[in-house]
Amino acid sequence: MSLVIIDNYDSFTFNLFQMLQPLISEPIRVFRNDEITFEELRNLNPDHVVLSPGPGHPGNDSDFGVCKDVILNRKSLKSAVLGVCLGHQGIVHHLGGKVVRAPQIIHGKTSKIRVKSTSPLFDGIGDEFEAMRYHSLIAELSTVPVEITVTAQEEGQGLIMALQHKSDRLYGVQFHPESIGTPQGQKMLENFIDKC
Repeated sequence: MSLVIIDNYDSFTFNLFQMLQPLISEPIRVFRNDEITFEELRNLNPDHVVLSPGPGHPGNDSDFGVCKDVILNRKSLKSAVLGVCLGHQGIVHHLGGKVVRAPQIIHGKTSKIRVKSTSPLFDGIGDEFEAMRYHSLIAELSTVPVEITVTAQEEGQGLIMALQHKSDRLYGVQFHPESIGTPQGQKMLENFIDKC
């Protein structure tokens, strides 16, 4: 079992690495989003790829780098892909939806999240859970591409908190599963490795 993390220059990447490494038989490989090409990544043939959180907007190549190619060329990659925060937003943006300024900037606050649709990420989690959020941008619900299913929303304003592709192994979470403020985050990452 192999996994690659694409680091969007974010300090949370190391936390994801620490939580995921015990779940993977091979050493996890971490690459900054501008230090590996899509072809090089595909040649590694990873079972799973994680697109990390990060600053900026997924529409800016300088902020998102090779992550764009991972999303657009996912079928040839043949890996399960999980986008976290910026990675999640990138899925919506690069499949044709809009990423806009959130109603309020959230930095280090927990929210109650409600599961809206069946997803392997949430197996054994229940219908609602607490999750830590750090973001100023959000995927706009009304523009979600038709091939995407919204799987979880924030309780207050119904903001998109998780999604998955209807036919491909492509998943996204707006919140931070690697945070202590997401008590069931470890279970979600285990589900990604074992069930996605």
